[in-house]
Amino acid sequence: MNTIESLQWRYAVKKFDENKSLTEEQITTLKEAFNLTATSYGLQPITLVVVQNKEIQKQLVEHSWNQQQVLQASHVLVLCIPAEYTEREVEHYFNLVKEIRNTPDEILNPFKEFLMGSFKQKSQEELYAWNKNQAYIALGNLMTVCALEKIDSCPMEGFVPEKYDEVLDLASKNLRSVLVMPVGYRAEDDFMKDLKKVRKETDETVLNIS
Repeated sequence: MNTIESLQWRYAVKKFDENKSLTEEQITTLKEAFNLTATSYGLQPITLVVVQNKEIQKQLVEHSWNQQQVLQASHVLVLCIPAEYTEREVEHYFNLVKEIRNTPDEILNPFKEFLMGSFKQKSQEELYAWNKNQAYIALGNLMTVCALEKIDSCPMEGFVPEKYDEVLDLASKNLRSVLVMPVGYRAEDDFMKDLKKVRKETDETVLNIS
């Protein structure tokens, strides 16, 4: 399939085949794709938690509006952001730039000082909103990669983040869950499997300016 055919093929799976699991190679592809996701300034204020534990998945179902895909799926991907975002995160980024690119301080410092000043002026609520936007970018990227790799998925906002944080002990890692995506293989009896995709015509959603 080409890219458009793959995107036509994907849909938000309502029932996964519980007897099929993704391979380690497939999960590694998703992890790497997540890590390569574009983020503002390249700061990567996002973390992917990969859950493959049926007992934990079963616990998460009741905190997911009883959506059974969370239990049925091969793996559950939980996209998280820092509970508290500090200057240390920015410092870490510039240390990486220096290490990987060997960029001298006189080149890095003006941009570093700009970012440090910008973040100092923001409240934790503002930083939370900004970081959450980065998680949505990652979710979109993962959905596209899943389609290209013929991995089924179901992006979810319908869950109770505080309960996920509790079950997964995210507070101890300075993380808060913001998005969820079970992945695996669609069940043959998923009622959504063969339904035509409903979309507006492209000329309704795309504006060309010449």
